[in-house]
Amino acid sequence: MAKYPTGVENHGGFLRIWFIYKGKRVRESLGLPDTPKNRKAAGELRASVCYQVKTGNFSYPDQFPDSPNAGKYGVQRRLVTLAELANKWLSVKEMDLTANALRHYRSYIGSCLDVIGHEKMADSVTQEDILIARKEMLTGIQRPRGRNPAPTGRGRTVPTVNSYFACLKGMFSFAAANGYVQRNPMETFAPLKKSRPDPDPLTRDEYARVIAASPTEQMTNLIIFAVNTGMRHGEIISLAWEDIDTVDWTVKIVRGQSMTNYFNPPKTDSGIRTIQLTAPAIEALKSQMTLTRMGQQHEVTIHLRQKETTRTDLCTFVFSPRITTRNGGTADWYTSGTINAAWRTMLRKAGVRMRKSYETRHTFACWALAAGANPNFVAHQMGHSSAQMLYNVYGKWMTENNHDQVAILNADFSQNAPPMPHKKTA
Repeated sequence: MAKYPTGVENHGGFLRIWFIYKGKRVRESLGLPDTPKNRKAAGELRASVCYQVKTGNFSYPDQFPDSPNAGKYGVQRRLVTLAELANKWLSVKEMDLTANALRHYRSYIGSCLDVIGHEKMADSVTQEDILIARKEMLTGIQRPRGRNPAPTGRGRTVPTVNSYFACLKGMFSFAAANGYVQRNPMETFAPLKKSRPDPDPLTRDEYARVIAASPTEQMTNLIIFAVNTGMRHGEIISLAWEDIDTVDWTVKIVRGQSMTNYFNPPKTDSGIRTIQLTAPAIEALKSQMTLTRMGQQHEVTIHLRQKETTRTDLCTFVFSPRITTRNGGTADWYTSGTINAAWRTMLRKAGVRMRKSYETRHTFACWALAAGANPNFVAHQMGHSSAQMLYNVYGKWMTENNHDQVAILNADFSQNAPPMPHKKTA
């Protein structure tokens, strides 16, 4: 009678093994003919499986991917293409993202799959595939598919590529957790190091020239208001007179516009805030009041962060393109991108070096900090949760008022010492 190693048995002329897993005896057919050599190999396999079970390293789908028990005792691997995997992941992420963020995620993943391959099987993607795709996106050069590599256009910047592949890494983490890939090819993937671009604020002279180059009174008011409040442009074009206290001259910021005609709360909880207005900002609003304060009030749908939840705001918009239009087809409020176009035209007309329109926000921060404003106050005005970001981004502007700070210490240092408790001595 043939002798079998422990846990190895004959089943219809083929070998199978049995072992205890999660308190139950399970059997797995090996598909090997019953021969002395195969019995020895089956015994070694069974010993390896028992050791993995004992040490907690056994994975049923990895060891026996085609077994019916794989679905019972683990996540059974499912073969999908990258395009199918992307659709599955995005459909799940949809509940966590705003419409604008979801649109960006689709674009990022689509750009990555354009390089890696939409129809490539997800389980076949290697870390090498990821690294090559990243190189192609950075350089704009395809991997050699013939004798010479073909240019695909200009390469993307490091921050852009990092954003794309951070999104792709999230997709592969989802795939590994749900059995679509055996191993996450981006598990040890690290983003490229990047240098933070310095803010490029306007100088006082440039600011005056840009204002002088403004085509309309409304655009003058808008730029003055933007530079002197540091508000995000999406918040400015969504601002309504109903949000402004014209007695104390404060502004309550409760909405923004992240994409065309799509209103939502500010991007963070700290973005929902009430800010104090400076004298130039107040004068800009007083000038704008004669243009739009008595304008039409609109019911605007605000898409809240909780999916499928909205509220309705009554808004008489502070800045409206309708008052400067020459035809009747203009909307009642500005949309994202319109400030950018006007800004570029004004800089070109003023002979000022080209910058992004977002520099109005950087200009406010740099000017305020250089003037000695409390960083916590500036952070609140701009909608940041703390002043730490200001120290990281605008640190060198804080040093410009060092002489003033020393003068304050020289004048009042000892007089303003806070009272301290002392122990009574005998």
